[in-house]
Amino acid sequence: MFLHLGLLLLSVLATSTAVIMIKASAVQPVLLAALRLLVAAVALTPIFIRDYRRHPYMTGHLRASLLPGLILGIHFISWIVGARMTPTANASLIVNLVPVVMPFFLAVLLQERLTRNEFLATGLALCGVVFLTAADFNLSATYFVGDMICFISMLFYAFYMALGRKNRHFATIWLYLVPLYYFAGILCFVISLFFVNPLQPYSTQDVVLILGLGIVPTVIGHSLLNYAMKHLRGQQVSIINMGQFVFAGLMAYALFGEVPDWTFYPASLLLLVSAWITARDTGRQT
Repeated sequence: MFLHLGLLLLSVLATSTAVIMIKASAVQPVLLAALRLLVAAVALTPIFIRDYRRHPYMTGHLRASLLPGLILGIHFISWIVGARMTPTANASLIVNLVPVVMPFFLAVLLQERLTRNEFLATGLALCGVVFLTAADFNLSATYFVGDMICFISMLFYAFYMALGRKNRHFATIWLYLVPLYYFAGILCFVISLFFVNPLQPYSTQDVVLILGLGIVPTVIGHSLLNYAMKHLRGQQVSIINMGQFVFAGLMAYALFGEVPDWTFYPASLLLLVSAWITARDTGRQT
């Protein structure tokens, strides 16, 4: 279980880099989401072929990847739009407020109920949310619009994560994720055609950022996140995954000079405490 927790923390760190690279890129948001997903899918295709030869599956398994692929595509598009309209720390936090709604998805899809520690940890995490977002709402109406887009994106993210736990029966995580990434990437690419011509010159910086988004927060971050949903309790993963906003806030300060509001610090402390509490449940039945 400690190995699974370690991999989850690595996924949190990797996924938190996404908002930094998104802000640094000039690529149209929908196209950026498509290219990110397709880079991840292509990079993982050799592993998928290897695992498929070992564990061939029916078309029903392939269909199981389509709905989460659709949800992930919508999440990526809405998050990229929202992340460019609000401060980095707030965007990363709001989109990862999954513990607020995850219990409902887990109950409906898996009949998985929260433990006492998970209730307590969720409450502490929500206190952190109040600290951070209360200050945000007083800053600017523009930030409020961005926050609302990120909130809608968060709902899709929670659904996507819950589906990852529901589909944990796949022989390997790659048999589930690679078709998912391909479908989400193609969906975003088709939608992007209504907004921008993808056949355009890309700067060296944008090429590096596209590759970086595909490999670090997607291949590493999202893949390990789905791996954690397979081996750990859903609410545990959703609470610890909120740590993205802590890493993102620190990176935004170092790279962009974005100084977090004072509320960022108590919110971060409450999140760390809630993550520690829920981590104590790692020995429970998953």
